[in-house]
Amino acid sequence: MKVAVVTGGGRGLGRAFAQALGAAGWQVAIVARQAVDVAGARTFVANVTDEAAVDRAFGDIERALGPIDLLVNNAGVIGPLGPFVESTLAEWWRTLEIDLLGQVICAHRVLPGMIARRSGRIVNIASGGGATMMPYFSAYVTAKTALIRFSECLAHEVKPHGVAVFAMGPGTVRTAMSEHSLNSPEGKKWLPWFRDIFDQRRDLPPERPAALLCQLVSGRFDALSGRYLYPADDLEQLLAAVADIEAGKLYSLEVKRL
Repeated sequence: MKVAVVTGGGRGLGRAFAQALGAAGWQVAIVARQAVDVAGARTFVANVTDEAAVDRAFGDIERALGPIDLLVNNAGVIGPLGPFVESTLAEWWRTLEIDLLGQVICAHRVLPGMIARRSGRIVNIASGGGATMMPYFSAYVTAKTALIRFSECLAHEVKPHGVAVFAMGPGTVRTAMSEHSLNSPEGKKWLPWFRDIFDQRRDLPPERPAALLCQLVSGRFDALSGRYLYPADDLEQLLAAVADIEAGKLYSLEVKRL
């Protein structure tokens, strides 16, 4: 049975990802800042920004369950909402440490084993904000944009070693993070458009991104490694058009010029 690690898997989307992977037959290890109870998964405690703690937790996972075949980099925070100039630098930078550095640390830890076995997958949970300009949300958006580009670069580097890397936008799901954007004073003031997503019923149930994740880690879609993908994407259609996607550098970050 293959082993999957889901960071930030104790609640929200991470919990949905862990449960979906477990139902698909994976042995699931959750890495979280505190022990959590998720049926069918084991919890290993670590802060993803602490390299030594990540190394210990992942070592414990390998000893308990076996080599890590899949890393789902899901841990993240929303960060400060409002004008950048009114944010404290410490809080702004801490968002990048959790949402970007944490993913980098975890990827750096699992890759040597994956490369040695010439098999493995990493799914970095990004956001639509990583590909769209969103003012008053700059720490989170900056981290997610960097995570998408990191996924592209990493996918290219590890493809010859049989490892696939995806950046996945889960869509807007009603979680504690989205509730903060909806209902906090700063969210109401600076992100008024966010409520429209829910009022217009454009939000998604957690099962939608969880189903996309299970597709991506099945191995069938490794030719799309490096791409930024979303629940609305038809992966079978994209797979059939992979030559055009590669030629046009589609589903990746790009600066448009005159």
